[in-house]
Amino acid sequence: MMWSAAGAAALALAVALGAFGAHGLRGKLDAYAMGIYEKAVFYHFVHALGLLAVPVMARLGAIRPGQAAAVCALLLAGIAIFSGSLYLLAVTGARWLGAITPLGGVSFIAAWVVLAYALARS
Repeated sequence: MMWSAAGAAALALAVALGAFGAHGLRGKLDAYAMGIYEKAVFYHFVHALGLLAVPVMARLGAIRPGQAAAVCALLLAGIAIFSGSLYLLAVTGARWLGAITPLGGVSFIAAWVVLAYALARS
């Protein structure tokens, strides 16, 4: 249940940050920075939806609760690291944040690989 709540909260945050980007940052960011920001919102949304879907798989018995927890932890870490670093990069222009972003991408990939393995083994 906790992961479902985290997913719902992450989706609410994605909507808020998306709206902020569309309205609050319009005209303040160049096209490159806005593209980075939009990429952060997109990945945030997709993976927050995963935070909602994975616990349902556990409730239906498709994967074990511990496996679901591992996948969800990786998804949440990916949102924080990948999307978070891109949000900050777009707004601050601090290019060094781009070095952190791939760690979040690895977290996303690991989450989906763990899920695929858990589903294949069930």
